[in-house]
This record gives sequence, C-alpha cells and structure tokens, in this order.
Amino acid sequence: MSGLEGYAPPAAAAKPLKPTELLASLRNALEPWTPGTPFWIFAYGSLMWNPSFSWDARHGSTIRGYHRSFRLLSRAPDLVQEQMQLIWKREMLYGSYRPKWLNCSVGDESIRALAFTVNRGCSGYTGPIPLEVMVEAIASAAGRYGPAYDYLFKTTETLKEHGIRDSRVEHLASLVRARISSTKAA
Repeated sequence: MSGLEGYAPPAAAAKPLKPTELLASLRNALEPWTPGTPFWIFAYGSLMWNPSFSWDARHGSTIRGYHRSFRLLSRAPDLVQEQMQLIWKREMLYGSYRPKWLNCSVGDESIRALAFTVNRGCSGYTGPIPLEVMVEAIASAAGRYGPAYDYLFKTTETLKEHGIRDSRVEHLASLVRARISSTKAA
C-alpha cells in the first residue's frame, strides 16, 4: 500500500475500543466540562466540513503548539452528551486521538475547547514518514469514507473558506494534486 508498510502496523493490528472503553474515554474527556456552560470543539480536519453534529456558532480560532501532520491512517442524557456520543463513535473508535481541553484564541478572546489530538501510540500512527511516501499514500489510499485525498482537499478548502492559512497543508495538497494528475496522464 503506497510504501507505508514500514511506517505503520498492518491494518489487522487495528482493534476498536470495547464499548466500555469508548464510554470511559468519553466520560473522562467530559469530566472538566460543567453542564450548562458553553461547549466548544476545536475542529481542524473533517469535523470542519463534516461535523455530524449540530452547532450554534462557528468561529475561526487558533491553538498554538499543534499542527496538522497527516500521520494517522484511517481504519476501517442532554444534547451535548448525545452529540458527543456520536462524535466519540466516529473519532475515538480505534483510540486514534487523545481528546484534550485546550485554550483557543478567537479574536481577542480565549476559550477552552475540546480538541482531538493524535494518539501517537495508536495502531494507525505512522510517525515521521518521507514526504513522497505521504503524497503517494494520500493520492492512492481509500477507506470507509472515501479517498484519502478527499479528506485533504476538503480540509484545505474549508480552511480557506474560514480565512485560515496552513502552508504545510496547502503544499501537501498541491503535491497530491500533481501526483494524481501524473497518474491520470500516464
């Protein structure tokens, strides 16, 4: 699969969390939140363009010290808690992320938001990989939600729609587009 064999465990190594583990991780992440107060989620990938939950407000925001790296392989009682259970099943099934409450800058204001940061110990994490391997993988891989390049391109488009520049993601998208074009031309 696109030269990734040496960077990530085989897909067979991916084991979904047991329902009790999934629920425990959700409860643990929600513990710092006080019911009745605003609940913010920092969306930086598919949660921006395919949130699968309803929201009252959207704001462009920044979290310092984190970046998008595309090093994670996809393996196949109140409103907030109901919505979070849906998000949890989608984002946390394989323990791919470590949910963290982080400070976000929204204009001049600082808010706390739940962000899904990569779990470097999960079965899909590749660690550092050469750019050409990443480009080939994203250009050719597909999973249960479609081609990997769709995720990258939709993320890039949504960032632009919100006035957010991420030069690394934009560069990666241009390389993947070029790779797809060269494959079609061949």
